[in-house]
Amino acid sequence: GKGMRIVYESSKFQEQLASSMREAATSFKESSVIIEKYIMKPRHIEVQVFGDSHGNVVYLFERDCSVQRRHQKIVEEAPAPGVDSTFRERIGQAAVNAAKAVDYVGAGTVEFIVDEKMNFFFMEMNTRLQVEHPVTEMVTRQDLVRWQLGVAAG
Repeated sequence: GKGMRIVYESSKFQEQLASSMREAATSFKESSVIIEKYIMKPRHIEVQVFGDSHGNVVYLFERDCSVQRRHQKIVEEAPAPGVDSTFRERIGQAAVNAAKAVDYVGAGTVEFIVDEKMNFFFMEMNTRLQVEHPVTEMVTRQDLVRWQLGVAAG
């Protein structure tokens, strides 16, 4: 995005922050900036969730969509390679918790950035059945469109 800076040394932080704020003020007439942790060699892992009107939420494995071109997903792998059952349960439960926090009903995808130490950070939730859902269908042997229609019917 516009004005993004990666600061590798704490001594350079104030200088880079001021530079970003000037650029923001020039471009947007507002100098506010968002500061985020920079993840070196990130993985992009998303978790398929379903919530119903009774408060139940489940996750259906994860998809690794780290292979991208111009920030567009090219390859989706499920289950994600190099993921053990402990990580799968942790990230799946985090996705369920996110959906439950907003009383989510329907199909959704909770997306995370994962670092080299397998720490994960919430990125966003897509509140729909995504075009990539057939990858999860192949792994689970479940018809997610049928699930979505069932949830919609109550």
